[in-house]
Amino acid sequence: MKKLFAEFFGTFWLVFGGCGSAVLAAGYPEVGIGLLGVSLAFGLTVLTMAYAVGRISGGHFNPAVSVGMVIGGRLPVHDLSGYVIVQVLGATAAAAVLYFIATGSGSFVAGGFASNGYDELSPGGYSMPAAISMEVVMTAFFVFIILASTAKKSSAGFAPIAIGMTLTVIHLVSIPVTNTSVNPARSTGVAIFADTAALTQLWVFWVAPLAGAVVGALVWRAIYKDSD
Repeated sequence: MKKLFAEFFGTFWLVFGGCGSAVLAAGYPEVGIGLLGVSLAFGLTVLTMAYAVGRISGGHFNPAVSVGMVIGGRLPVHDLSGYVIVQVLGATAAAAVLYFIATGSGSFVAGGFASNGYDELSPGGYSMPAAISMEVVMTAFFVFIILASTAKKSSAGFAPIAIGMTLTVIHLVSIPVTNTSVNPARSTGVAIFADTAALTQLWVFWVAPLAGAVVGALVWRAIYKDSD
């Protein structure tokens, strides 16, 4: 139960901090934190919470990462469903609290509400194949770097820094394409409150990150497994 609560709490922080920066601060009021600020917010939420609860649950906060951990032999398969459920619940709870706070402003319009999308829901108008490709590639690298940086022979104390910086880079590159998911729980939580068709496109942001997680974990196994 401690592991599950840690995953709920950590995923809540990731979504509340990362998506909150996009909803509340990205363009506030005329000159906000912008793409760089939002990217850093996502990276810093993972970095800080990985240090806070990583030793308890592994610090996944992401169903795709949990799938990668199963393939990498770091998470028992019987724990996977529990992790995914609490991650989605944590993301949804964070989105609900964020929505409540945001609606405290009379000028608030939900719009996309930091949700992910392609075609007309893509910040840059990118197509579905482009969105899928971006999410697969970025999630694959994310999971690979997580597995590599947390290996027994790695400097474990620095792993959260590498992971947080990776997520920052991922957002810097992919926000224009999909508004960056690489995390099905994060995508689900905010899509529920978006005033767009985000829910109809949500399947992409489950399938593509999970496929990317499998690729990243298999690449890691091919390179590092024997020396882990």
